[in-house]
Amino acid sequence: MGNEKRVAYFGPAGTFTEEAALSYDPQAQLIPFPTIPAVAAAVSTGMADEGVVPIENSIEGSVNDTLDLLIHESQTLIRQEIILPIEQCLLVKPGTPTTAVEVIYSHPQALAQCRRFLERCFPKAQLVAALSTAAAVEEMMKSSIPSAAVGPQRAALLWGAQVLARGIQDHKSNLTRFVVLAATDNTPTGADKTSFCFSFAEDKPGLLLSVLQEFANRKINLAKVESRPSKDSLGKYIFLIDLEGHRLDPIIAEALARVHAKCDLFKMFGSYPRFKANN
Repeated sequence: MGNEKRVAYFGPAGTFTEEAALSYDPQAQLIPFPTIPAVAAAVSTGMADEGVVPIENSIEGSVNDTLDLLIHESQTLIRQEIILPIEQCLLVKPGTPTTAVEVIYSHPQALAQCRRFLERCFPKAQLVAALSTAAAVEEMMKSSIPSAAVGPQRAALLWGAQVLARGIQDHKSNLTRFVVLAATDNTPTGADKTSFCFSFAEDKPGLLLSVLQEFANRKINLAKVESRPSKDSLGKYIFLIDLEGHRLDPIIAEALARVHAKCDLFKMFGSYPRFKANN
C-alpha cells in the first residue's frame, strides 16, 4: 500500500475528472482537491506523484483555469492525456417530480453543455453554478427547495440521487480531454504530442506567420492553435500550440529552437503519448 502511486485530481469524488483518473490508473491512491491550481500545487510539492485536470471540451472549448495555470503559474509538465466521453445526467432527490424543479445546480461547463435541453425542458428554473458536478449533486441533495443537478451517473450512486434523464448534453459526441500533470513529461513513443506557449515582445506584422512557417517548412502538423489574453495589457496575447511529435525529435527540436529565438515568452508544457481510444 505504501508504494502505490498517489494521483491528485480535481474533485470531489463523483466528478468526470475522478472518472478520468480511475481510467488512467485504477490502482493508484486517488486524492481529491477542490481546485485545479490545488492539484498542480500537490504535484509540485510532492504531496502527489501526478495530477489529473480537465483541459478541453469538444462542445465548450478550453478549460481556462488549466491553461492559465500552465502559462502563468505551474512548473509541472504534461505526462499523459486522457479523452473521456461525457454523458451528462439530470439528477434529483428520489421522488422529486420533474414539474416541481425550481433550481438546477451544476458546474458552469456542464450547464453550458446542456443549455438546449435545460432551456426547452426547464425554462423557468434558476441555474446555479457549483464548484464541480459532484458538489452540485451534494448541494441539490441538501437543498430545501425542489431542485435538480446536472452531473455524472457516478455522482448519483455516491449521493443516492435519482437519475431523471440521461444523455442530456446538447451534442451526443461530447468529449473532454484531461491531462496528467507531473514533475517530468514522457519519453518518446513514436506517437506523441507536444504542447507549448509563446508570445512576442511587441506586435508586428508577420510575426505569428513566421512562427507557423517554421513548422510548415518542416512538415510538422499542428493539432491545435489558440490564443489567450496575456493579462499584461489589452491586445497582447499568448499563443498555445499542440503539435504532433516529441520535443526531442531532431526536426521538432530544431523548429522549437527557432521559435524560441523569435519570442519574448516561450514555455514548454511537455511531450506525451497521443491518446488512443483503446488505452
